[in-house]
Amino acid sequence: MTELLVPLLLLFVSLYGLLRGQDVYACLLQGAREGLSTLLSIVPSLIILLTAISMLRASGFFDLSARFLSPLFHALGMPPELAPLMLVRPVSGGAALAVGAELMKTYGADSLIGKTAAVMLGSTETTFYTISVYFGASGIRDTRHTVFAALLADCTGFFMACLTTRLFLS
Repeated sequence: MTELLVPLLLLFVSLYGLLRGQDVYACLLQGAREGLSTLLSIVPSLIILLTAISMLRASGFFDLSARFLSPLFHALGMPPELAPLMLVRPVSGGAALAVGAELMKTYGADSLIGKTAAVMLGSTETTFYTISVYFGASGIRDTRHTVFAALLADCTGFFMACLTTRLFLS
């Protein structure tokens, strides 16, 4: 049934437009034009972001930062093994999934670290990617307090993921 969802939705929207007297094909073309213009405004910021992520990962910055921050994680009661995930998640969803999968492979999906990694992946956002896409699409250049607030929300999500996993899943 789920494989019919998209064709049925397209058929419903087309029939609804025809019943309302709309030129469905012209509306479709207009939407495609707007989508392409949005894509053109987003692509430069995405290229820059993905290039920066690749450079940071290849340089070993994330690994070095994780080792440097390990004492802080111990002091906060957070497993230091999760540091690479916390550093990568706000920047790249794909890299965060790879780090999370590696943590689960190394420590086990049912371990405290594996469970915490899974909760972190589900409760935080790829902040810089999201900001670059949405602000780029709307043409906003000054993010003001958005980055700070979003990173603070990510830190809260990371800390609460550790706390709730320890309280409810260990």
